[in-house]
Order: sequence, then structure tokens, then C-alpha cells
Amino acid sequence: MASFKTDESFLEKISIGAIGTQQVFSILRQLGHQPIELERGSMNYKIWKKIKIKRIRVPDILCVDNGIRIESRAKTNLEISMSHSTSDPERGWDFGMKDSDYVALVVCEKFGEEPIDWKADNLVQFISIKELREAEKQNQVVFIKPKGAQEGFEARINWPAGLASTQGKVTEIGNTIKYKTIGGRTNFIRLTKGGKTLTPLVKVGDTVFPNQILASVVKAQQTIPTSKVNADFFLANLSNLTLSERYAAAKALSYFNEKKVVTALLAKLADNEEHIYVKLEAAASLSRFGIDDGYNFIKNCLKDSYLQNVLESVIVLAEIKTDIACKMLCDILLDENFDAEIRAGAAWGLGEQQNKSALNAVVTSFNSVDENIKIEAARALAKLTKHFSNDILKTFEKAAPMEKPGIAWALTKSTTLNLDQLVSNLKDLDSRHWVSFIIGSHGEERYIAEIEKLKNKDPEVYFAVTLLWKIMTSWIHDIKEY
Repeated sequence: MASFKTDESFLEKISIGAIGTQQVFSILRQLGHQPIELERGSMNYKIWKKIKIKRIRVPDILCVDNGIRIESRAKTNLEISMSHSTSDPERGWDFGMKDSDYVALVVCEKFGEEPIDWKADNLVQFISIKELREAEKQNQVVFIKPKGAQEGFEARINWPAGLASTQGKVTEIGNTIKYKTIGGRTNFIRLTKGGKTLTPLVKVGDTVFPNQILASVVKAQQTIPTSKVNADFFLANLSNLTLSERYAAAKALSYFNEKKVVTALLAKLADNEEHIYVKLEAAASLSRFGIDDGYNFIKNCLKDSYLQNVLESVIVLAEIKTDIACKMLCDILLDENFDAEIRAGAAWGLGEQQNKSALNAVVTSFNSVDENIKIEAARALAKLTKHFSNDILKTFEKAAPMEKPGIAWALTKSTTLNLDQLVSNLKDLDSRHWVSFIIGSHGEERYIAEIEKLKNKDPEVYFAVTLLWKIMTSWIHDIKEY
């Protein structure tokens, strides 16, 4: 039980970070930027349990349009703070960051019972690494000592700030910032905190929002610079001495399909001294350009003796989203010579790709012995229901008994199927069982107006469905012992 709670807690932390990063990504797009995920996995909460991948440490997001990198920090209670180690440089708050990088702060709030039930606030605030470093040098920060082992014995650095607790309008700035709330109350923010003097970041007449930083020792803003860069910026970084710069450049260059870019990426593949993850990104960029050398390099990586490199290659294929990459993932999924977690990774990747041609391979994989492969395949098929529910239902009609449970579970996630489509599958006892499960899992409100059709067509399935609805709507459903 304790282990389960630990897994849930870890998933919750991962989810908060991923949902926060997704929101930062969305806001950057709204601002007219071209963001890409730089730190792989920062925008989803997939946890690889068996094979641990040690990735290059980079910020979460890179804007291809201006070359700015952004580290997303999701908070349940907003403050400008970072974990920090005084003994290990690689665990310092700004390790691997440049002055031109930014931190993005966003608040996440819980809205349900599940570990992934978090919602990010619309307000995203950006602070430059340069400003944070300068404030630290000028002793404008507060060091908070670790409380115990549960915090990993790491200290925290806090940049003092004053936040708005609710929406309002700034009415006065003096020794305090005063703002009138929508309800007519006057709130105020002191311009000193933790012995530090705060600089106002708003002016009289400004509308302020909950969690907005109104005053701080650093500048917090809702935009980042809009200056532009081109392929030459990233081509220069492709030979930078810093590994993270070369990695980011190889990834960003997939957005510049130019002859000089192709030449540089091919040279990178031929560089025996280069880090494999930089070369994988170069190969991915070439693959997106339709150049076989990219796919061939990834195929060779799939034969690597280190499983983490093989899994990373599978995840890279999931991101390429071409028919060739999809076919490669299908082949991996069905090849019993690959490690089970690699095959499960291929199933996950096919769900990410949203390619209809993956349906047969995903369904066939339900015949696998390994349960993790089947679970990931079912999750992938569930994602595919977003666009291909009718096609998946057709596979259910001719599926083998071992394949039907996974297809049925995926179809419970479809939002487009009607009762007539499902009733048409009441052809044998096994199908009737799983159609009962699909209809029952969708919930009473979905089919209540049509349920009499089912009663006339198949009274036994009608009984099973209504019984399942009764159980699912009872207060005893989902009671936990802990």
C-alpha cells in the first residue's frame, strides 16, 4: 500500500510539471512564438519504470523563432523560488542555464481525485535567468535551509515578491501597492519582504489578476523578447562546445529545410566523437526532411547494446510522425526479439503518432504474453479513438478473443460511437460480454434515451448494462481501503 501511495505521489508531481509546461507552451504560441519541447518528456507524464534514460539536462522549451530557451516551473503556491545545492554544482538552481534563458512560472490547481487531475492557470509569468543571477549576486535573495530527508537535504533560494490574491485595479503606489478588488475591497502589498526592498512591477490603473507578481526584487513579465533568429544561429550552435547547445541546435534545425542545414546534419551523423543523443536529433531532423540517412541511423541505434539508447530511439521515432517512422514502430512492437519494455514503448509511440496505419499492429499486439505491452497498446488504441473510432469498431467485429478486451477498453474512451453501431456487434457470447462492458462503461447519461432499443434487441445484454450502471452510480463504487 505504501509503495502504491509513493507511485501516486510521484505521478502527481510529474503531472503538475507536465501540465504547467503544456500551458507555458500554449501561451508562447498565443504570443506568436514557435515553441518546441526541448527536454523530452517534459510535456507528458509517461513514466518508464524499467529502463531509466539519463538525458542531457536542458530547459523544457526552445522557441525556434528567437532561440530563447525556457524552463517551466509549475507551482501549487506561487513564489519565485528554486531548489539549490551548495555542495553539488550540477544540482545548483541555474545549472546548465544561460543568461538569455527564462524561467516561466505558472500555478496549477487540483480539480479531481486522480493524480493527473490538475489544471494550469491562464497567467504565465516570465523571469530572465540574468535577472535572477544578478539579484542573487546583490544579496537580494533569501536562503531557506532544508527541513529534512524528504526534501533531499536541498536548500531553496527565494526571490522575495508580493502577489495579488484576487483580481482588481491598482489605485495607489507609495510605501505599498494598493489595489481595489472586484468586490470593492482595498488590498495592499508591502514593498519590503524578508528584509529586502521590492520594486513595483505595475502602475496605477493597471488591472491585476490572482497570483500576478506586483512587486519583486526581479522583473516578472507576461512576454519574452520577439527578436528573430534564422538557421545560421542554430548552425553555429551545432558546433558549440556545450553539449546542451548542440543538442538544441540539432533539434531546432528540423524547422529549416535548407541545403546547408542538411549538409551540417549529415556531417554530425558522421562525427564519431559526438554524443549519441545529439546524433539522434540530427537523424530525426534528416528523417523529417525525407532523407534516408536519418532513418538508417535510427535503425542502427535500435541495435544498440544499451537499452536506454534503444528506448530513446523509439521515443524519437514517435516524434517524427511520418509513415516510415510509423512502420518502424509497428515492426518493433511485433518483433519478439526486442525487450518487452522497448515493444511497450513502441506501442506508446504509435498512440502519440495518431496514424491509422498502426491499427492492425496495435490490435495484433494484444496477443502478446507480456502484460505491459498489452496495456500500452490499449492506451495507444484509446488515443486513436479520437479520429478512428469507426475503424477500431470494425476491427472489434473480426478480432480474436484475446484481442477483444483491449479493443473494448479502448472503445470505452470513444466519444463518437452510437448505440446502433455497438448493438450491431452482438453476434456471439464473447462479443456480447464486451459490448455490455463498453456501453456500461460509457455511463447512463450517454445512452439512456436509446436503451429501449437494446432491451428489445438483447434482454440479457440490457440487464448486464443496467446492472453495471447501477453499480457505477452507487456510493460504494470506488471506495478505497486507505
